[in-house]
Amino acid sequence: MTNVLRIDSSIKGPASVTHKLTDSILARLGGEVTERDTTTIPLIDGTWIGAAYTPAENRTPEQKATLALSDELIAEIKAADVLVIGMPIYNFGVTGPLKAWIDQICRVGETFRYTDNGPQGLAGPKRVIVAYASGGVPLGSAVDLASAYIKQVLAFIGITDVTFVAAEGVAVDESAAVARAEAQIEKLSA
Repeated sequence: MTNVLRIDSSIKGPASVTHKLTDSILARLGGEVTERDTTTIPLIDGTWIGAAYTPAENRTPEQKATLALSDELIAEIKAADVLVIGMPIYNFGVTGPLKAWIDQICRVGETFRYTDNGPQGLAGPKRVIVAYASGGVPLGSAVDLASAYIKQVLAFIGITDVTFVAAEGVAVDESAAVARAEAQIEKLSA
C-alpha cells in the first residue's frame, strides 16, 4: 500500500481551496494517509540551530527535546512514498506555516549532507503533488515566487519528482479555478 503524507499549510484550514484540492488528490491516489497541519509548527531559532548542528551523540536532553518535532516531521517524510502539499500563495510566496515546516525538515545529516560536490539530498526519491492555489498569481509566472522555491527545497533534500495542480485566479472566479484544477487531478495517475 502507498504511504501518503498530506501537508496542509493554509491558515483557512478545511475551508481553503488547497485543502479541498488535496482532498481530491488523496481520493484519486488512495493509500494510507498521514496528515500534517503546518499551522502549529513553531519557527526555528538559535536554540534549534545549536541543537541541529550538535552531533547526535553529544546532544543534551534539552537539545533532543528541541529537535523532537523536527525528528517527527522528518520521519513522516522518510516513511512516505508520496507527499501531497497544499500550497496557497500568500503575497507571491509560500505561507509562513509551510516555511516553518521547511525549516524544520531541512537538516544536515538527516535530509541532506554536504559533499565536495555540493549538497546531496537524503530524503528521496519520492513523488510530490503540490496543490497550488492563488488569487491571481499564475503558476510559473515571473511573480510566482513559490513554485520554484518549493521545487528547489525538495530537490535540496533529494526529491525531484514534483507535479503541480493549479487553481489560478481564485480571487476572480473561484469555481472556475477549482474546476480547472479538478480537471488536472483527473489526469493524475494513482
